[in-house]
Amino acid sequence: MKKWMSVVVTACSALSSGTAGAIDGVAVELGRGDGTDMARIAVQSDWQKRWFQGTNWHLGGYWDLGLGQWHRDAAAGQNENITEVGLTPVFRLQQNDKRGAYAEAGIGLHLLSRTSIGDKRFSTAFQFGDHVGVGYRFGAKGAYDVSYRYQHLSNAGIKQPNNGINFNQIRLQYHF
Repeated sequence: MKKWMSVVVTACSALSSGTAGAIDGVAVELGRGDGTDMARIAVQSDWQKRWFQGTNWHLGGYWDLGLGQWHRDAAAGQNENITEVGLTPVFRLQQNDKRGAYAEAGIGLHLLSRTSIGDKRFSTAFQFGDHVGVGYRFGAKGAYDVSYRYQHLSNAGIKQPNNGINFNQIRLQYHF
C-alpha cells in the first residue's frame, strides 16, 4: 500500500506543479460491473488547449488521476478487494463556456494491487482503462458536473488470458 501511495503523491505533485499542471477539480465515482463494485476518487488538471474551436463548441480535455477500490464477494481463501491507481488523458467535446451537456472519451494506464478478485483473474497488474461518457456541467461558474461512464479495463493482449472487466459508473465532480 505504501508503494501505491507513493505513486499517487508523486503524480499529484507532478500535476500540481506550475500553472499548466494545477489541480482544477476533484471527482467521486461509484460503479458496478461483472459482479464487482468500485469506488474511486480523482483529481483533474485541465488542458489549456482547444481543438476544433467552433462558434459554440470545442474539443478540450484534462488529465485524470484516480485512486480506486474494487470489491467482489469471494469464497474463503479468495481475494475480495483490489486497489487501483490510474492516470488518464480525457478528451471532452463541450460548449465553449464549459457548461451544459458534453461527451467524453479517454484511454489511460492503471495499476492493480492484485491480479485476482474473487474468481476473476487478470494476468497482469498493468491494465489499460478506456471509457466513454456523457454528462452535464452546471451551477455557478459551471462548478458542478454529473456524468455516466462506461469503462473497460484490460491488458490489451499483453499477456493471456486477457480477462478484462467492465464498469457502469456515475461520477460527481467539482471544478475549482
